Amino acid sequence: MSKEAKTNAMRMLERAKINYTSHEYPHEEGAAVDGATVARLTGQDPARVFKTLVTQGADRNYYVFVVPVLAELDLKKAAKSVGVKSVAMIHVADINKITGYIRGGCSPVGMKKQFVTVFDESCLDQPTILVSGGRIGTQIECAPADLIRVTRGSTAAITAKAVV
Repeated sequence: MSKEAKTNAMRMLERAKINYTSHEYPHEEGAAVDGATVARLTGQDPARVFKTLVTQGADRNYYVFVVPVLAELDLKKAAKSVGVKSVAMIHVADINKITGYIRGGCSPVGMKKQFVTVFDESCLDQPTILVSGGRIGTQIECAPADLIRVTRGSTAAITAKAVV
C-alpha cells in the first residue's frame, strides 16, 4: 500500500485484520463524483462499485444502505429490510453531522456511530466490491463478507427493479 493518509475506514479494516485494496481516482478538491464516474475512473465494473446511502426511519433512527452505483434504493424494500414502516433519505447538509463523512466520501465503515447497515444482496455475486474509502477520491475494495462483518451488516433485495 502506498503512503497515502489513512482514513478512519481504512484504520477500522486494519484493526479487524481485513485485507483491502485502496483505489485513488482524480477529482476536484471537495467536489463529489457520481458513482458511474468513479467506476470509470477506477476501471471497475459498475456492478462492483457500491454507494453508501443514509436514511432516517419513521422510528427516527438512522439506517445505512449500500447499493450498486447504477441502482436506485427502493425505499419500501429498504424499510422492510430493517423492520420499520418507512425510511427517507437524509438531507445532504446532515451527512457530516450524522456520519462524520462528507457527501461523496461516505463509507459504510467507520462512521461516528455504528448504524444498522444493509447491503444489496447483489454484492454477494461479486468476489470483491468497492465502497468509499472515507474521503472523495478514495475507494476501498474488499470481499463483501468482510464488509458485512465489520459493519455488523446484513443483506437484502433493496434496489428498485431496473426499467428496461
